[in-house]
Amino acid sequence: MPLPRPAQPGDVHALARALVAAPAEPRWREYLIGRLGPVRQGFAEHVRVTEGPAGLYAELLHQAPRLDRGVRLLAGEHAAIAAAIAALQHAARLPAVPAEELGEQARNLLRALDRHRQRGADLLWEAYQADLGGEN
Repeated sequence: MPLPRPAQPGDVHALARALVAAPAEPRWREYLIGRLGPVRQGFAEHVRVTEGPAGLYAELLHQAPRLDRGVRLLAGEHAAIAAAIAALQHAARLPAVPAEELGEQARNLLRALDRHRQRGADLLWEAYQADLGGEN
């Protein structure tokens, strides 16, 4: 059995491209499922790197305790996003689930991932902008 390829940042883009492909194509579901595995792996790695006593969030809180609310918000999103990925993977394997529903679930997932990424970037900017004296 070959080793799974490591998740890449572009995996989310590959999922977005799967939504552009015609759902009427015979192997569209398999194509969609194939794009979800790396997204799930990449997100699990993101959670591993950010949470925990040695994670990015702990470091942020050590440097900037004022960001506690933002860190808790981001950490709280992890379970919901992981559940959305798993639910979409499950639904895509069920032939009775219409392609339109799968597409909507996938678009919702992509929006959640994008919002999460932006919130994380905003939090990092807030932490380092204030620490570097970027305020006028």
